[in-house]
Amino acid sequence: MPVNCASFYTTFAVPQRKLTVVVLNILKVRGMGSERLGSSSSISVSSTFRQKKDKKELGLMESIDDSRKSIAKEDTVESHEGIQTLRGDSNRLEAMTVQELRTMMRSVGLPAKGIKRDLVSALKHFLANKKDGQSSVAVEEDSSSVMEPIHPRNTQSKRKAESSSTGNNSENLNISEASGAQPKKNRGTPPGSEITSLEINSRTVVTKQKLLVKTDKNPSQVKRKVSSGKDGGTAKGVGLAVNSNEPWTVLAHKKPQHGWVPYNPRTMRPPPVADDTKSMKLMSWNVNGLRALMKLEGFSALQLAQRENFDVLCLQETKLQEKDVEDIKQRLIDGYDNSFWTCSVSKLGYSGTAIISRIKPLSVKYGLGIQDHDSEGRLVTVEFDAFYLISGYVPNSGDGLRRLSYRVKEWDPSLSNYMKDLEKSKPVILTGDLNCAHQEIDIYDPAGNRRSAGFTAEERESFEVNFLSRGFVDTFRQQHPGVVGYTYWGYRHGGRVGNKGWRLDYFIVSESLADKVHDSYILPDVNGSDHCPIGLILKL
Repeated sequence: MPVNCASFYTTFAVPQRKLTVVVLNILKVRGMGSERLGSSSSISVSSTFRQKKDKKELGLMESIDDSRKSIAKEDTVESHEGIQTLRGDSNRLEAMTVQELRTMMRSVGLPAKGIKRDLVSALKHFLANKKDGQSSVAVEEDSSSVMEPIHPRNTQSKRKAESSSTGNNSENLNISEASGAQPKKNRGTPPGSEITSLEINSRTVVTKQKLLVKTDKNPSQVKRKVSSGKDGGTAKGVGLAVNSNEPWTVLAHKKPQHGWVPYNPRTMRPPPVADDTKSMKLMSWNVNGLRALMKLEGFSALQLAQRENFDVLCLQETKLQEKDVEDIKQRLIDGYDNSFWTCSVSKLGYSGTAIISRIKPLSVKYGLGIQDHDSEGRLVTVEFDAFYLISGYVPNSGDGLRRLSYRVKEWDPSLSNYMKDLEKSKPVILTGDLNCAHQEIDIYDPAGNRRSAGFTAEERESFEVNFLSRGFVDTFRQQHPGVVGYTYWGYRHGGRVGNKGWRLDYFIVSESLADKVHDSYILPDVNGSDHCPIGLILKL
């Protein structure tokens, strides 16, 4: 995943004066050539004369090539010196035209899209980081927080209308049975394969891997190509690909405020917790269809587990039926021997949540204990020594906001009261897809989504009243108050490519735990779903 930015010593366009000289020389050569061809049809010219003339023209062309190289070299130096003079001179940046700004951004490897205000902001951020010995695009490798991106499927999905099907293609994430899983019946047909085929840079690399679920199909029947992304990439490890684009490192917002910066996990995550400090690492991911993700060759949950070394993984929108759970639990990687799953019974293949842990919890509970809320498999709660952990998938208000009233008047208050009841005995952590972009900083286009599910005034107020005002803390926003970081991008308009997203996934904790949070982070480089994973490291 690491991106090697275009070299800082790249060239601008050839200056007009020098370009004119080159063009005149080229026209002169073409003119000489056409004269020679014209005269040969009417005048007999000796071969000796032609050879001499051709040698002269060849010499002239070589001279032009040398001239071009010289101009490019000079302009490289000029562009480098020019951008250095802009550091600290915001007035010059503001005075530049959009075309000049885009040319300069391309010369240093920055995406050159957006209105003038966005371009100026991105350049200022780049220059500021360059001054500190960093770059907003090319930065140092941090093995503890970076994963090679995995390319998402080219399937269409509605904006969180809860109808598309993607899933968790864990190469090996073992989750064996522990106490308290919900009843399971018939087994479904397990998809998957032991051989995958990745097409990278116009060549196919066949890699052998053990997928999450075994299959009876012939491996040749399940070979399929996985797009290597717009900018291509190279295979690195099993089931992972390096993408040459990190759109989340450039500020993407239609109405950015002064001081906002894009979230970059390479530079904004703190150092790992010391070995002698007791801690717990939690992760959460809306997989948008677990079985579909398991079929995706480009994803390796084993490498995700090895890279992040999480203790607990919470899943939302698994879209499993009860008959599928036992089959999946028997085919996951070693070490995570406690798993708890709840599935929708009112609408099959819909919603669904889970908690997977290598630490055995003290107790497990499914749902809120309210019949009207518990038929869609939206909550799993486990109790550990120091806190309760809830994996939640909050109902989407839906197309036409048909469930908005239910969401803000029934579900949110009931969940809030449930959390406060748990808090009477120990602190509470709520994680998952809460289906609300709380503030304007949490959504790319706030003005265009005032009446969209997930950003209505009613949902945002409910989020504030039922959670934040009752003593729960949004850990990411507490750690990164002016940082634009998204966790959801719709497939329909290619949201990931331009980082036009929403922050819908959270870790919300009791106030008594807030000062124990070491890191609350986002992993935007992990594809495979329309959401990306989020994480929380807690010092105990």
